[in-house]
Amino acid sequence: MWAEVWRAWMGTQKRQVSESGNTNASARVADTRIKSRLVGDLASLAERIPVSFLQQSFRRVGICHRWRVNIPPLTRVLLALLVAFSVSYQALRYGVDYTAGHYLALIPQWALFTPWVYFTATYSEQNILTVLIAGATILYGGKYLERAWGSLEFGKFVLLVTLLPNFLASLIYVFLFAISQNVDLALVVIQGSVALQGAFLVAFKQLVPEHTVTIFQGALKIRVKHFPSIFLAANTLSGILLGTDTALVLAWVGFMTSWTYLRFYKKQPDLSAAGTGNIQLRGDASETFAFSYFWPDAMQPPVAAIADGIYNALVAIRVCTPFSAEDVEIGNEQATARGEGGLPNLLNHGGSRNGRNKQEEAERRRALALKALDQRLHAASVNNKPQSTATEPSVPNGNVDSGPSTIDGADRSQS
Repeated sequence: MWAEVWRAWMGTQKRQVSESGNTNASARVADTRIKSRLVGDLASLAERIPVSFLQQSFRRVGICHRWRVNIPPLTRVLLALLVAFSVSYQALRYGVDYTAGHYLALIPQWALFTPWVYFTATYSEQNILTVLIAGATILYGGKYLERAWGSLEFGKFVLLVTLLPNFLASLIYVFLFAISQNVDLALVVIQGSVALQGAFLVAFKQLVPEHTVTIFQGALKIRVKHFPSIFLAANTLSGILLGTDTALVLAWVGFMTSWTYLRFYKKQPDLSAAGTGNIQLRGDASETFAFSYFWPDAMQPPVAAIADGIYNALVAIRVCTPFSAEDVEIGNEQATARGEGGLPNLLNHGGSRNGRNKQEEAERRRALALKALDQRLHAASVNNKPQSTATEPSVPNGNVDSGPSTIDGADRSQS
């Protein structure tokens, strides 16, 4: 279609040269004639262009425009850093010297002389496949998290899960080198966005644990709360079987860093029904964000026992502040309020055409709320049994007024 437009325009130019003449009057007449012919040609051409073709063309232009402006600023910066550092890393290795990559990648033995690598190593990928994976992680994860938290909170989170996992990974390899005296452990190259990927999955687990992601046009459906455990299992098996031990270490330290920060330290507004949204809460004490809830149901009891033991030890030495019952209740309300917001349509494009996914999420939330209410009622009934038992001896004595004093005495003796 556009080729015909171009040919019509070129034909008018040729006719303009041949018919213009030498005098100004003939030139004006020729110019008027050429303009009328051009308008007529374009009008006839426009009539032959299908309306659907024009609509699709303008729609594509609109999509490209929205895609360009739809990426938040800090996410754009991270994408630019990923491309710049990855290209620079390859240029240093193959253009300067093969060992010059340590100026961007993290090598435990040389990291003290190049401390900036604790940041640059995350965005210095080795090949095009890992660049694409990291780019998709930053694009889709960063778009949602930056909008949910704001650029400032998202920036602090990214800075933490970028620097601390790389530092902890280098300490692990230095410790292993000190034990085994294997020089290769001190010269291992630590790089890539594996820690950032694990951190983003933990953040999604906190925000929308019950959301279902549809992959391959509905062939595979996975809830967001299962992604962290799948990610850790895949990297653990890959590290043991394929020898990708750096990815194994980065996956676990990134997961633990993100969960610890979000669980105990990150400030967030009060989204509960009683809150105004201006009150800043510290951490996330909700039951669904406990460490044991990251694992399958069969593994949760032993994992909870181990995690509770470590947590009680940290509380005893005053490293962690214990959550109160009010904190847990507020955390549960926060989780319910976050779940009402849902997850933007990132992977399952068909989910927006019908309300099936939203209806399924609403049903799951109702089931979880009923389950939590049933557990609270059961716990309350169990707690009331000792009190009713304590009042029974006072009845045979005939002293009705002594009932409350007996209960109070039992409470004081128990406390």
